[in-house]
Amino acid sequence: MSMLDSVLKQVSGSPDTVASLAEQVGLDSSMVEKAVAALGQSHPESGDTVELAAQKTGIDAGALGGIVSQLGGENALGELSGLMDGNFEMADVAKLLDRDGDGNPLNDVMGMAKGLFGKK
Repeated sequence: MSMLDSVLKQVSGSPDTVASLAEQVGLDSSMVEKAVAALGQSHPESGDTVELAAQKTGIDAGALGGIVSQLGGENALGELSGLMDGNFEMADVAKLLDRDGDGNPLNDVMGMAKGLFGKK
């Protein structure tokens, strides 16, 4: 799972992965990654987020609007922007590590460690 997949999973109402979001909006995954990054960067800037992201990426504003809708709207963009700005708090890191969403990242970290050492 890519870092962007992990960030998307934390945004309310968003699909679990870049690939599923790409499928829903009809773009390829690399374009969606570019679009999501631009939307996250543009959200705190003054002006219309979608228009700013369209100017940065060259992706049609309608397609970007579809991505915003799939992510969960303006509130989700705020979450996305906060997660992408590098100001992670420990709670954010714990959420990223909690792959199964049960509120306990330790079991997921142990599973990842087992995977690193070839044990299932």
